[in-house]
Amino acid sequence: MILSEMARWAKQKGLDIITTADFTHPLWYRELMSQLKETSEGLYALKSSAFAKASADKQNKTLFLLSSEISSIYKQGEKLRRIHNLVFAPNLETVEKINKEFTKRAFNLIADGRPIIGLSSENLLELLLSIDKNILLIPCHVWTPHFGMYGSASGFDSIEECFGKYSNYIYGVETGLSSDPEMNWQIEELKTRSILSFSDAHSGAKMGREATVFANRKNGISNSKFPVSKKAENVSYNDIANAIKREKSSKLEIQYTIEFYPEEGKYHYSGHRNCKVVRGPQETKRDGNICPVCKRRLTEGVLYRLGQLSDENLLGKAEAKVSSTGIKWYTDTTKNHPPFAKLVPLNEIIAEVFLSTVQSQKVKDAFDNLCETFGSEIEVLLKTPLSQIEKIGSAKLSEGLDKVRRGNIVIDPGYDGEYGKVKIWNGNGTNIQSVEEKQESQLGLQF
Repeated sequence: MILSEMARWAKQKGLDIITTADFTHPLWYRELMSQLKETSEGLYALKSSAFAKASADKQNKTLFLLSSEISSIYKQGEKLRRIHNLVFAPNLETVEKINKEFTKRAFNLIADGRPIIGLSSENLLELLLSIDKNILLIPCHVWTPHFGMYGSASGFDSIEECFGKYSNYIYGVETGLSSDPEMNWQIEELKTRSILSFSDAHSGAKMGREATVFANRKNGISNSKFPVSKKAENVSYNDIANAIKREKSSKLEIQYTIEFYPEEGKYHYSGHRNCKVVRGPQETKRDGNICPVCKRRLTEGVLYRLGQLSDENLLGKAEAKVSSTGIKWYTDTTKNHPPFAKLVPLNEIIAEVFLSTVQSQKVKDAFDNLCETFGSEIEVLLKTPLSQIEKIGSAKLSEGLDKVRRGNIVIDPGYDGEYGKVKIWNGNGTNIQSVEEKQESQLGLQF
């Protein structure tokens, strides 16, 4: 995950802008300073020399936005809180100031790319805004039980409870893999905030699992029921920040998001991985949250937690329709939020076609061939006609991609740190039950 390799993966994935991550780490900060050049206000590209050792494509146009994830562990309200927040910085000068302030407070920045600090989320945001008012803080994977702002184990019931008098500076939240925008639309305080999706990639192959798509305002969702993004030119950090803030004067707006199926995330259902116990929200409500095997409390999943915090007046506000290109788009009938599409990573689809693992060489070769032929993974998943997929790949691959685009798949939901398992076909090649049918009795529960 050096910068040149990140840029190479971003190009293959179809991502125009990725974040640097980990700018608080002294050695990584040194890499950013030596290898990046500012191409527009607050966005950076690699210097040509940065590609030399990796022999990468010197024409790569990937842009970097400066970010880091901060882990705050502290006690509030007689409860231990463990909250992860994303910090977006407007330039490298501001990054230097942040790192100096953290070092003054004896935070151990060398220990990890995601430093652990003793500041509360409120005090962290207060400090950051005192350094530069253009810094943006986004609570990340907000529903994760142990490290999310709404998490069942150490989180809060509201943004105000977490950030206090600075809650008005929280302009959006990141959904995490185990929730999607429709689930977050059920939370009253998120009606006026952006619902963001990022990949949280710890390897190049995981990039683009989720993404937020920005477009010039005139090309935005108001002009198209089923969005087709047009690349915005001459974008700056402030353009992106203002779109997240939902400023009416913003050059950009969030056009749509690309989502992981939340069932595939690691914390969608409640359970105990080691005890092989898994429960949906209805079962958890009925049977309780004590593990029948070890007699300890289950890790309560995102869907169960959502039922505790959701507003019954915001249930059932999503509408799903399949576009002429076969993509199922989910739209907010209240028009508070942009639409989204749910996808399965391309290498997972190919692996099921080949009855192989995603790490196998034949899956990697097929993935590379498709991305090179059609431009990127996102192009293949969202935009390439199935007839062309069949010609380059196979009829089976085309069928699998069609099922994924339409949501006609099955996922055994993830729980307690275990990823969900995707099934596009069962043993005889027919679909068992669609994701939407499985969710029908789960979403929108009120506890």
